Amino acid sequence: MQVIIDQVVSRIRTVDGDTTLSPQTLSQIVAAVLRAIEDRERETAREDEELSQRNYQQRNRPWAR
Repeated sequence: MQVIIDQVVSRIRTVDGDTTLSPQTLSQIVAAVLRAIEDRERETAREDEELSQRNYQQRNRPWAR
């Protein structure tokens, strides 16, 4: 049997990109971002301490330990 299609009709539905995340997914993303920010702040504080004048003096005065 041969079928000839003369016209195709499609129905599409638009979705607002802002509403596609579930509340749980959004919470997971926010938590991951907050952890990354905290990690970056800790690393910056560690680097600042490592380069601080106080740390330099402590490393260069072994008798004061």
